[in-house]
Amino acid sequence: MSGKNDEIKKSFIHKMLSMRLNNGDEGKTLKNSFDRTEIQVGSRIGALDCTNLLGNSMAVSHDVQSLRVFTATWNVGGISPTSDLNLDNLLQVHCQSDIYILGFQEIVPLNAGNVLVIEDNGSAAKWLSLISQSLNKSCNADYYPPNRTSTNSSSFERKHSGSSSLFLQRTSLRTASRAFRSESRRRFKSCNCTIVESERKSYGRDSCFACQKLKSNNFDDPSSSEEDDALNTNAVAADVSTPAPTGKNQHLRYSLIKSKQMVGIFVTIWVKKELIPHIGHLRTSCISRGILGYLGNKGCISVSMTFKQTNFCFVCSHLASGEKEGDELRRNLDVIEILKSTQFPKICRTPNSKVPDKILDHDRIIWLGDLNYRIALSYHETKKLLEQNDWDALLNKDQLKIEREAGRVFDGWKEGKIFFPPTYKYSYNSDSYFGETIKSKSKRRTPAWCDRILWYGEGIHQKSYTRWDSRFSDHRPVCATFLVFLHNQRE
Repeated sequence: MSGKNDEIKKSFIHKMLSMRLNNGDEGKTLKNSFDRTEIQVGSRIGALDCTNLLGNSMAVSHDVQSLRVFTATWNVGGISPTSDLNLDNLLQVHCQSDIYILGFQEIVPLNAGNVLVIEDNGSAAKWLSLISQSLNKSCNADYYPPNRTSTNSSSFERKHSGSSSLFLQRTSLRTASRAFRSESRRRFKSCNCTIVESERKSYGRDSCFACQKLKSNNFDDPSSSEEDDALNTNAVAADVSTPAPTGKNQHLRYSLIKSKQMVGIFVTIWVKKELIPHIGHLRTSCISRGILGYLGNKGCISVSMTFKQTNFCFVCSHLASGEKEGDELRRNLDVIEILKSTQFPKICRTPNSKVPDKILDHDRIIWLGDLNYRIALSYHETKKLLEQNDWDALLNKDQLKIEREAGRVFDGWKEGKIFFPPTYKYSYNSDSYFGETIKSKSKRRTPAWCDRILWYGEGIHQKSYTRWDSRFSDHRPVCATFLVFLHNQRE
C-alpha cells in the first residue's frame, strides 16, 4: 500500500511540474529566456550569453518541446591530442546543451598509409576521452555542494571521467566507444515510431522493433570505422520504452551514442542520458570524394536519427581543397554529389513510415565541416582588409557566400552572421597567419573562413556562432549552438 501511495505522489508531482513548465509563468519565463539570448560581440567574439539557459532544463519534464544543440567543427591537422588538452571552453561546459555533435577533419595525417591501407583510429579514441572528461565533469555541481573542496571534486573527476586509463594506452575506437556508452549500440537503432500494440505484435523479430538482425549492407563506406558493440550481442534490441541497462557507465551525465571515422573525418555525438529513451533509427552513411573521386581522404559522414517524432540529420564533411580560380566549383560538386548519393539504410518496417533515407528529407539538418571555400581576393588585398577588421568587405568576397547567393550550392540553407576572423591558415602554435611567417609564395595561403556550420529546415534557431582560439592546429575550431523545436510544438 505504501508503494502505491508513493507512486501516486510521484505522478501528481510530475503532472504539477509539467503544467508549470508548459502553461505557467515559469514556462513563459523559460521560453522568454531563450528568445532573449543573443550573440554577444566583444573581446570574446560571438560568445554565447547562456546565463538564462542554466536555470531550468527542458529535460525536467518528459514532455520535451525543444533541444539545446551544440555543434563544432575542427580540422586538427593530423595532430594527435595529448592528455592535457582541455576542451571545457570549446564545449562551453558552463552552458550545458542537450546534444553535442562534434566533427573533426584530419584526425590522422592524410598519407598513403591511412588513405590506401588501413586507417589509424587511435587518435579518435583519444578525442573521445577528452570530450568525456569535459562533458562528464561539468556535472560535478549536481553531485557536490558548492563548498565541497577541490580535492574531493578532483577525486570525483578522476573516478568518473572514464578516460585516464584509456588515454595512457593505445586504445581502439571500438573499446573507447564502449567505455562511454550507457546503452547498447543496437538500442539506438531501434524504432520509436508511433504504432498501436496490436500492429506491433503482427511484426516478426526481424522488424525494427527488434532489430537484432539488422543487415550489414547499411551503405556505410567499408573502409570506415564505426564502434562495434560487444555488449549484449545475443540480446534482442529493445524499443524506446525499455529501461536503460544498469552497468559501470550509468554514472555518465552524457552518453556517447555515435562515433564514426572515415580516414581523417570523425564524427561523435553525445546526448544527456535522460534523453536517450527518445532516440531511435540511428543510422550512418559515408561518401568518399577524395583521390580519383572515391578515396576517403575527402568526403563526408552523415548521421540520421529520430528524436521522438522529429527527424534529424548531421553531416560532417571535408571538401576539395585549393585556392585557384575554379576550385570552388569542385567544392560545389562535392556538395551536390553528397546530397545525391547519401542513402541511409531502411530499418523501419512500420507501414507508411516517414523515416527518411535522404539528407534533404529530414526535418532538421545541420551541416558542419572544413568546407574549404576561400576568399576571392589576392593575399595582399585580404591582408589589408584583415588589418582593418573589415569583415563585411571580406565576406562579400567569400566564395561560399557568392556560390550560395547565386543558387549554385546550398540553396535554401542558412548560416549565421560571422563576427570572427578567418579560421585558416595559421602557423602552428601561433596567432599569426601562415603567410606572415613564410616567404615562399607557393606555400603561402590566403586566410579564409574554411570552417563553417549551416542548417536547413524550420524550427532551428541559432543562438551563437563562434570560434575557439586554440593554437593546436593550423585551423581554428568553429562552434554553433542552436535551440531546435520539435514537431507538434513550435515551427
